[in-house]
Amino acid sequence: MAKIVAGIGSSHVPSIGRAYDARQQEQAVWAPLFDGYKPVKKWLKEEIKADVAIVVYNDHGTDFFFDRYPTFAIGVAEEYPIGDEGFGPRPLPPVPGTADFSWHVAKSLIQDEFDMTVCQEMDVDHGLLVPLPLLWSHDPDWDIKVVPLVVNVIQHPLPSALRCFKLGQALRRAVESYPEDLRVVVIGTGGMSHQLHGERMGHMNAEWDQAFLDKLEADPSLLTRMTHREIMEAAGAEAVELIMWLTMRGAMNEKVKRVHRNYYAPMTSGMGVVTFTDE
Repeated sequence: MAKIVAGIGSSHVPSIGRAYDARQQEQAVWAPLFDGYKPVKKWLKEEIKADVAIVVYNDHGTDFFFDRYPTFAIGVAEEYPIGDEGFGPRPLPPVPGTADFSWHVAKSLIQDEFDMTVCQEMDVDHGLLVPLPLLWSHDPDWDIKVVPLVVNVIQHPLPSALRCFKLGQALRRAVESYPEDLRVVVIGTGGMSHQLHGERMGHMNAEWDQAFLDKLEADPSLLTRMTHREIMEAAGAEAVELIMWLTMRGAMNEKVKRVHRNYYAPMTSGMGVVTFTDE
């Protein structure tokens, strides 16, 4: 039987990817961020030893746009090309998928009353590609297979925080009903506090971010009751991405053990990473 062996919440700020590709990890402005991921990557390699990562993220116009944005979509391919977000594809190898397991998850979610858009072709963008190389190696090829799971946090109406949490619970049922032995990590991406437009351009709320991380660990039910407006007013419009972290948390036990936590807010976005295992 497949099982979920860890949950990870991670920001996917696109400038992290640019800094990574430019090898700026040791620069003073970036070191506090990248140093926070080093023990996580080591832990994943030496202790967790995952076979598959289900990455919950939002597409930023690479595959879906305002004219057609599904509430939930899942990739079921054997490989995912690196998307071009306007500056050419990043220098990363294509991301390997696992079609058989992905189809199983897709079918299980649909039977569990989540109406998924099933994608047999999908280019992946920074929502998935920013955290992935910070967590696993890609030299010369990736040492993890991926199931991309897209959530609409772009085009209103959006799914609620509670709906995203329930999606995580359904993901756990899907994983545990797969007959083969697979070690699965669920990653929720996005955020943290930030706003990229309007009069509040550059808004951050580090105190709110830290409180979110506390509640995510100890009592995620408090977060599932938040409205989109409450999140946006407190932490910026784009902070609504954090409802995707609740999908990861919903896939874990009610009680979890926090293994790593790092937070850094130097620029226009609060950036965090947290890892959990079930108690």
